[in-house]
Amino acid sequence: MTDQNSYTPPAVWTWESDSGGQFASINRPIAGPTHDKDLPVGTHPMQLYSLATPNGVKATVMLEELLELGHAGAEYDAWLIRIGDGDQFGSGFVEVNPNSKIPALMDRSGETPVRVFESGSILVHLAEKFGAFLPASGQARTEVMNWLFWQMGSAPYLGGGFGHFYAYAPEKWKYPIDRFTMEAKRQLDVLDRELAGKTHIAGDDYSIADIAIWPWYGQLVLGRLYDAAEFLDVTSYANVLRWAEAIDARPAVQRGRMVNRTFGKPELQLHERHDASDFQTRTQDKLEPSAG
Repeated sequence: MTDQNSYTPPAVWTWESDSGGQFASINRPIAGPTHDKDLPVGTHPMQLYSLATPNGVKATVMLEELLELGHAGAEYDAWLIRIGDGDQFGSGFVEVNPNSKIPALMDRSGETPVRVFESGSILVHLAEKFGAFLPASGQARTEVMNWLFWQMGSAPYLGGGFGHFYAYAPEKWKYPIDRFTMEAKRQLDVLDRELAGKTHIAGDDYSIADIAIWPWYGQLVLGRLYDAAEFLDVTSYANVLRWAEAIDARPAVQRGRMVNRTFGKPELQLHERHDASDFQTRTQDKLEPSAG
C-alpha cells in the first residue's frame, strides 16, 4: 500500500455503519435480534432455516443425501432466510442461532425440540442421528472429523478473506488480495495433494467431510464462486477438479443446491422445500455456474 492508502487505527474503534462494502447493511458489531418475528414451522421432523450459500448448501445436501438413502426421518421443511434483508436478526431466528448465521436447524423429531446451529454441528448431528456418512468409531471417524474441522477453520480465509477482498470490498487493494489469494491457493494445494490417492477426502467413502468441503472448494474449482476460476488457475488442481465433478453429479447434491436458492435461472431456484415433489417443477439438469 502507498502512504496515502495507509490507515492508522484510532485508540478506540468506532463503528461506521456505511463501511464494509456489499454487506455493510447487515454487518454490525453487536449480537441479538433487531425485530420480533416468529419462525414458521412445517410438518416434518426437521425444520431448516437457511439460504443457498456454501454453508447453507451443506445442510440441504446432507438432508437430501439422507433421504436418498431412505431415511424417512430426515424429511424436512426448508424455509428461506434472506440474509440481505436481515431475516437472521429476527427474534425467532436468534432463538435458534444466537450467532445469527445460516443455516439453523430445529430437530423436532423428539419430545423436546433441539436447536442445532453451525453447519458443521448440523452435519455431525444428522450423521450421528441416522448413522450415515460418518464412521461410528476409530481411525476412520477421526479422519472424517479431521477434514470437517479443516473446512470449518479454513473456509473463513476463502470466503471472508479472499472472496471479500477480491469480489465484494468497495475497492480493490493489492495487499489483502495477495494475502488471501496465497492462502486460498495453499488450501487448494492441500486438497489436491490429499486427493491424489483418494476417491474422497477422508478415504474411499463419501462422508460429511466431502459434504462440508465441496460447497466451498468444489464449487470454487467449478467456477461458481467469486468469478475467480481463471484468477486462481483452478484447472491446475486436477485432483480437486475430478473430485468436485464427481460430487456435482450426485442427484442429492443437485437437489440440495436448488433449495433456498434465490439467484441464477428461476427454474433452478427452489426458494422453499416442503416435499420431494417440489423438485418436479424444476429441471434436474446440472446447475449453471453462478456467483455462489
